Amino acid sequence: MKRDIYSKIKTIGELSKTIKELKAKGNKIVHCHGVFDLLHPGHLKHFEAAKKKGDILVVTLTQDQHVNRGPGRPIFNQNLRSETIAAIECVDFVAINEWPTAVETIKKLKPDFYVKGSDYIKKEEDVTGKISDEEEAIKSVGGSIHFTDEITFSSSSLINTFMASYPDETKKFFHQFKKSYSVKNIIDYLRGLEDIKVLVIGDIIIDEYHYCVGMGKTQKDNIIATRFINNEIFAGGVLAAANHIAGFSKNVTLLTTIGTKNDYTNFIVGHLKPHIKTNFYHCQGAHTVVKRRFVDANFLNKIFEICYLEEANHLPESLENDICGYLNSNLKDFDMVLVADFGHGIITPKITKLLSKKAKFLAVNVQTNSANLGFNLITKFPRADYICIDEPEIRLACNDKYSNLEQLISKVSKKLKCDNVIITRGHRGSLGFSKKEGFYPVPVFSTEVVDRIGAGDAYFSITAPCAHKNYPIETIGFIGNAVGAMKVLIVGNRSSVEPGPLLKYVTTLLK
Repeated sequence: MKRDIYSKIKTIGELSKTIKELKAKGNKIVHCHGVFDLLHPGHLKHFEAAKKKGDILVVTLTQDQHVNRGPGRPIFNQNLRSETIAAIECVDFVAINEWPTAVETIKKLKPDFYVKGSDYIKKEEDVTGKISDEEEAIKSVGGSIHFTDEITFSSSSLINTFMASYPDETKKFFHQFKKSYSVKNIIDYLRGLEDIKVLVIGDIIIDEYHYCVGMGKTQKDNIIATRFINNEIFAGGVLAAANHIAGFSKNVTLLTTIGTKNDYTNFIVGHLKPHIKTNFYHCQGAHTVVKRRFVDANFLNKIFEICYLEEANHLPESLENDICGYLNSNLKDFDMVLVADFGHGIITPKITKLLSKKAKFLAVNVQTNSANLGFNLITKFPRADYICIDEPEIRLACNDKYSNLEQLISKVSKKLKCDNVIITRGHRGSLGFSKKEGFYPVPVFSTEVVDRIGAGDAYFSITAPCAHKNYPIETIGFIGNAVGAMKVLIVGNRSSVEPGPLLKYVTTLLK
């Protein structure tokens, strides 16, 4: 008589106890682990081959929150995936993993064999780098790793071909892009950024999210009352840019100013990646810029914003001279400079001129926001090697609302003597330009949006070193749009776009 599938599904704690009892009776335990999002014949063959290694087959699944394969994944939630696998006859027990990787699970369950598919035999091709950790874990509990050699299918390829909700334009793009570039090409490009020595300079923004729910209109005034739930504080502005690029480059230095009216030094240091070197200049009597957003807790809609900043954004002359002194002495030591200019004071005309004159490779993002609308334009720079701004920003810079975007890019490229430009366009993707290769549009990869804050910063920060490496403009656009699709799923700057998830997402897109 077949077992009820629900009796097969255990917690990790329950499964650990069950395995201990089964091993005491002489049973050999085989363990498989994965996402198993779209079950296919390859999975069935894998499970059957694994079961032959022992007496009891246990399968653990990656939790939904840890499935780092990009927007829209997993297709099926963890409960559906566990029930589906439990229905397979050769599977004895199923559990949903409690950690991001299988390492802790292996140590808890202590199986005799840990079994992976043949696509994990070559450790150097594992984009997560976790197979080595898993092999070490199974050996530490007295077991061994085994690889099956059965027929294989790609869940990602099947999903992309038959189930993905990409628009026809995006599907056509992927089809054409894969003719020229493989997963390995893009992964090699991203891994090739490690050796770049980067100086990141720009304005700090402390992003506060105050979550609340509406209670309705007040009785006496025409205002909406809200009830406070909780709040989060994020390291935004140039801090977010530094964190993004520091995931890909091992040598990042941050130069920025901190106000003394509200010194956030301890918070800032605590929210930067540990290997980022810092040069903080304290601006006496000034605010560290804080943007306090009141956010609907249910739908993450922004309700209202209060900005704490100086009305006149300028550096004291002595502080400006100190920063220029550092730049004059040290710019020669950096392969590239990444400028995250939010128009809040640090990128003065004098510093702009110095960076334009002496930086070996100058990547620039000049942003328009409510504090500087129409006054902080990319054209303030006389020269750049890579520009990444959005469409409204280039239209403001050219004082041109309606002309063809390609004409405006050509105009700015010529004015700044810039060979590489990418204009981000929100739901319309991006348009890249290379003096050598011409124009290259890339459609949007995901229409799922949680929060747009910081998406442009992530796009710029990770594509800038790619431009420095002189990668083809189409690959820079592809990487940027993948980064953007991942970043809009992150609330504020709660976390950076990290190499591991990005490499997995790239693999998913190009299978």
